[in-house]
Amino acid sequence: MNERDPELYGTDDTVRDLLQDTQTWFVVGLGTDTTRAAYSTASFLQRNGKRIVPIHPRAEVVLGEQGYKTIAEAAAAVGHPDVVDMFVNSSRVGAMAREAIEFAPKGIWFQLEVVDEEAAAEVRAAGIDIVMDRCPAIEWPRLGPAA
Repeated sequence: MNERDPELYGTDDTVRDLLQDTQTWFVVGLGTDTTRAAYSTASFLQRNGKRIVPIHPRAEVVLGEQGYKTIAEAAAAVGHPDVVDMFVNSSRVGAMAREAIEFAPKGIWFQLEVVDEEAAAEVRAAGIDIVMDRCPAIEWPRLGPAA
């Protein structure tokens, strides 16, 4: 296995900062299917005090929050995100990351198995924290705010 570049995959300090020092999380790929990882992770974040904003082509209400079709639509309606959390295929995450960069979030988070090192490098070059191939619900017990 190749060594992971912590600047692209996220250091523990970066993960800790994003979990502790953010409020509004845009969750790209979040729909009403309760069996999907996006749903369970968003629910976890919400239970732990984060505001989640669903981003999905169907723009459904999820977990009591109005959904939006695009990051741009959500930002226009609710303001800029602190974190954009990506539950999309690795082949699509680069385009989504470029859209997210326009709204200058504190961080962009690529979920487990969502890997695009070129897109992650673009996020870093824009001065935005990146976490890749990790899940906030998994990282929370170790690095999240104290209960």
